[in-house]
Amino acid sequence: MSETLDALSLALGKRLVAAGLRLATAESCTGGWLAKVVTDIPGSSGWFDRGFVVYSNVAKEQMLGVDAAMIADEGAVSEAAARAMVAGALARSEAQIAVAVTGIAGPGGGSEEKPVGTVWFAWALGEEWVDTQRLQFAGNREEVRHQSVRVALERLLELLDSGG
Repeated sequence: MSETLDALSLALGKRLVAAGLRLATAESCTGGWLAKVVTDIPGSSGWFDRGFVVYSNVAKEQMLGVDAAMIADEGAVSEAAARAMVAGALARSEAQIAVAVTGIAGPGGGSEEKPVGTVWFAWALGEEWVDTQRLQFAGNREEVRHQSVRVALERLLELLDSGG
């Protein structure tokens, strides 16, 4: 499993260097796993600016400027929260590209509307584009988190390849 994440991180680093871009991450359910896999790559300081681990709602508000009223209305696991997190990561970093991940890894915390395994992603390149996606993963807590990191990396690569 980690070999796949390593390969994706290595490829991402090469593409970011070639494009002259730096990455920031905003993570909730993945708890810093995404930042860990990209910083496992030697030389990542040349393309990874910083990671925000914003597990609590207060952390999302304080570190990324996510609006408390939006969280109350939409929930921390929502498209609106993911968009606000990715925007905050860009605004509070030196990065030009960012990804945000927020979800319910389980085993508890799910609901009928948002069952365990629900994960929202947002990717942004400056103010040019923001892409969001909701996925429903199966598996235990570690599997949900691993799949989330993989998808975040894969989509970053796809977006860099397509130009946004």
